Amino acid sequence: METLPITARSFEKDYHINGDNFERSYKETISGFKIWKDADHAENWVIIPKNMGTHLSIDETCLSTGEVYTILSNKEAHGRKGCLVAIVKGTKAKEVTSILKKIPEVVHLQIEEVTLDFSDSMHQIVSACFPKAMITLDRFHHQQFCLEALQEIRIGHRREVMTEVANARDDFRAMIKDLIKSGKPLVDAEGKPIRSNATYHPERLKNNETKAELLMRSKYLLMVSPEKWTPSQRERAEILFELYPDIEMAYSLTYSLRMIFAQKYDKEAGRKSIKKWYAKVGEFDNKAFNDIAAAMYDREDEILNYFVNRSTNASTESLNAKIKDFRAQLRGVIDKKFFIFRLVKIFG
Repeated sequence: METLPITARSFEKDYHINGDNFERSYKETISGFKIWKDADHAENWVIIPKNMGTHLSIDETCLSTGEVYTILSNKEAHGRKGCLVAIVKGTKAKEVTSILKKIPEVVHLQIEEVTLDFSDSMHQIVSACFPKAMITLDRFHHQQFCLEALQEIRIGHRREVMTEVANARDDFRAMIKDLIKSGKPLVDAEGKPIRSNATYHPERLKNNETKAELLMRSKYLLMVSPEKWTPSQRERAEILFELYPDIEMAYSLTYSLRMIFAQKYDKEAGRKSIKKWYAKVGEFDNKAFNDIAAAMYDREDEILNYFVNRSTNASTESLNAKIKDFRAQLRGVIDKKFFIFRLVKIFG
């Protein structure tokens, strides 16, 4: 429990103990929680200056009941012991900055790089606290924005198809009623006989899927590169792109952006590739992609800083994932102060 984000209940099966009793003993006696020097302000902030490194990451995470905390971590610890530099309640730049400035200024000036997402508040915090640090925006966030825009196009087409199917079903039922009233033979548009209680079936494509099924089952293949497609996914993609050229274009833009960051470019080569990508976005003229390109253009230099050290926010995302998993094991955080104490013990 001193080194891993696990609960006392996890010892019950192997050690035949009462987890709740052990948890209570650990908290009250074994852990040193009662004499913790940061206990008075732990729910608002904890800083561990000795864990500062030259390359940091900053992000936000939810600890309990929707309360968001800002987490500063040392990239060199890779989400393990020694990675936690600071945990501060809230994300307001002024408040978080005032806490981080409790760390000596000489240490702040030694920071060479900080990675973060597109959050304006995180950007303000880093600019105020680490004036000499290179700011690198996480490449995976703008790739995720593109992927979300692509999926929105797919979902939009699926909604349209579902509306078309609903209308066609109503028309089919109305046709049968009209035929019954008129006394005419019950035949469909192709002259084939149908029953009076016949069910409408949408047209099937050459892979034996309806359009709605095609759009629903294409979600995963749009998330991965073509070389990872199975034969059935490849066939599905060919049909999808033939029917919906805008999905093909959106997929191409998403994939090409991913490939730009996969190349071993220097910063200037990366800039040239990004400019070509902007041009393709302009040709596509989709609002969501235009907004993404505009946001990237505004902070282009910080995005391209990725090519300097190829740094991402993966380490702090890993830390966040571990915190969320720990919180899930506890089935919610009742004693927030003790939860933060354990985070400091494990990751501090």
